[in-house]
Amino acid sequence: LQPHPTGTPPGGNAGYLSQIACRYKGRSSSVFVYGDDFIPLGAVGRIASTIFNGVQYSVVAVSEGISLCQLSLVRFALLISAIATERMSEKCKCGPGYATPLDAVRNGPREKLLYVVCVQPNLDEEHGDYLATVDVDPASPTFCQIIHRTYTNSKRNELHHSGWNTCSSCHFVAGDKPVPRRDRLVLPCLNSDRIFVVDTGTDPRAPKVAKVIETDALKSVNCTAPHTTHCLPNGNIMVSVMGDAEGNAKGDFIEFDKDFNLVGPWTRGERKALCGYDYWYQPHFNVMVASEWGAPKLFRRGFRPTDCDDRTQYGCRLNFYRWQERELFQTIDLGNDGLTPLEVRFLHNPHENQGYVGCAFYANVYRFHQRPGSDQYIVEKVIDVPVKKVTNADEPEIGGMMTDILLSLDDRFLYFSNWRHGDVRQYDITDRAHPRLTGQVFLGGAILNDSPVRVVDDPELSEQPSPTYVKNRRLYGGPQMLQLSLDGKRLYVSSSLFSPWDKQFYPEMVRAGGTIVQLDIDVENGGMKLNENFLVDFANEPYGPGLPHEMRYPGGDCTSDIWLVNE
Repeated sequence: LQPHPTGTPPGGNAGYLSQIACRYKGRSSSVFVYGDDFIPLGAVGRIASTIFNGVQYSVVAVSEGISLCQLSLVRFALLISAIATERMSEKCKCGPGYATPLDAVRNGPREKLLYVVCVQPNLDEEHGDYLATVDVDPASPTFCQIIHRTYTNSKRNELHHSGWNTCSSCHFVAGDKPVPRRDRLVLPCLNSDRIFVVDTGTDPRAPKVAKVIETDALKSVNCTAPHTTHCLPNGNIMVSVMGDAEGNAKGDFIEFDKDFNLVGPWTRGERKALCGYDYWYQPHFNVMVASEWGAPKLFRRGFRPTDCDDRTQYGCRLNFYRWQERELFQTIDLGNDGLTPLEVRFLHNPHENQGYVGCAFYANVYRFHQRPGSDQYIVEKVIDVPVKKVTNADEPEIGGMMTDILLSLDDRFLYFSNWRHGDVRQYDITDRAHPRLTGQVFLGGAILNDSPVRVVDDPELSEQPSPTYVKNRRLYGGPQMLQLSLDGKRLYVSSSLFSPWDKQFYPEMVRAGGTIVQLDIDVENGGMKLNENFLVDFANEPYGPGLPHEMRYPGGDCTSDIWLVNE
């Protein structure tokens, strides 16, 4: 039983809003109650119980520091929770994932495998890009080793992000419907416009390609550059796209059925987004939010700052869609500071109608939330990483290039990577509007003290960071994709962004191969430190050094799964 974080329920009445959660037969339900009177502080132990259908339900106070609701309300809410749980147990079956984000934190297993998307930088190598299966079980004799490689066996694909055929949004399954399996990992390609579907269910330690959706499928609906994959609550799969058939900027979404047959464009109506990239949905609030990168014909050739001058071809907007109607209803221009908004994250708690987006170019984080009494959303910049003024570089300033952000499943911490500055940061977001820096670790970057670049004005650092070594291996490049363990205690960090940009900004990483390292997280007080005993090295791959990008766990993770409010 937990108090409402503000201490005041919606509407302004005094008192605490408390959530009473109940587990029965492996299922969870919860209700929220208000109370103006409180049980005295220090009421530890069982404070209320009821019996329903022969099962005893109890509320237990676990801390002396929590003011508890009026006892009669607690008992009433407990009875309601018991009834709801009983009915849910009778009518639903468990599908993939977890009932709630906190269920994943408390009951999810420790990860033992990582599925890592890897790009082959040698464009003439016939085996091409691949999915690496990495053993991350500390008790295993192959710990930190790549135990299998699932090759695309075709050239110039540029695997990038990945997503599941089903996730926690399909966890509660009605009694008359089949239970879906999380057994297909979807791998869209930024360059070839193919989509590879990998079977991870038959042998999780040795996945194999199950299907290839060829380029013609996307081009038949005037789409290219597929990016983010999420499953939908109806069992279908949706992939965002960033380009039209000619490589111009386009923000849209393509839907596939459960067998990966093309259904068609997801969006309806005449209003379309100018650019596309990532997306996240929350059906409880009838909303989906999507971000923007740019035109494939531009970003595929490398990064050119002048490309960003045309905001129809390089994005700076958040796009909000009505989920049920599938229509774009609001676009918010973030301006120059919000150039290239990439990874977008709603809070995991599906009762929370707010989230964050990381804007790459100038390394800013914006919070988005709904305006009270309106269906419109508003944004505010809540984190601003200052640029560093430099000499002996190709430009007079180096921005952070924030290329990934991630929220812990309990919605307490926000993490992001600055690929060019070279640091990973942790912020406490208990106060959603005022993130507080609680951890920072440097893992390479473009401003190291042994590089030709001289930082002449830095509002944050007093000296340039030193190179980082793990197991005598220097980390080249910068920190890029992030993945957090379900319990929030381990943060995995890969080094490759996008191979044309890797070759432009960090050619030494391309020659040496990328890496994955682990940061150990203090979940109680905040803070991070590099684990000196963990390194996945892609230097000595069978067909040349590899470039690791996104990472997934077989059972879902902090960026793959979306939770629904189960009414």
